[in-house]
Amino acid sequence: MKRMAVLPLLLALAAWPMLAVSAAEAGAEPTDAKALEGVETGRVVFDLNNSDPEGLALYLTVIRETHEDFTDQGVEPDMILAFRGLAVTMVSEDRERFELTQFEHLDAIEEHIAALREKGVRMEACSVATRLFGVENHNLLPGIDPVRNTFVSLTGYQAQGYAVIPIY
Repeated sequence: MKRMAVLPLLLALAAWPMLAVSAAEAGAEPTDAKALEGVETGRVVFDLNNSDPEGLALYLTVIRETHEDFTDQGVEPDMILAFRGLAVTMVSEDRERFELTQFEHLDAIEEHIAALREKGVRMEACSVATRLFGVENHNLLPGIDPVRNTFVSLTGYQAQGYAVIPIY
């Protein structure tokens, strides 16, 4: 009977070093060092095709954080935002199609766009989408340039070595 009581104690003692390492690792600040090894420039295109202003505002918050994370880890961000589909309606100065309850999120989107523009992030909107959803290109928020077709521009950026991150 005493032999059975010793076995759990031995197992616990054997596992102790693994628990100590895990606890030490848990307290460490996470980094992207392995993924960024040898990377000088973070070339990324965010393919934004959101249909909800609240969701787009949230993702733009994360994109701003991503820009900071690149910089904090010694990588020069080279970021492009490509708006297509219904997302083009949310980056327009024309808000007539939206409910008043969505204006808070549209304001946040506008703020994020301005902050990202100041950081040098390039932005474009699909003219196919603006035509299909009735958005005038001249009503796009400052800093967002219309392109003929984001399917074409996304293909071009990927061929140039940009990572394409779809956000729907």
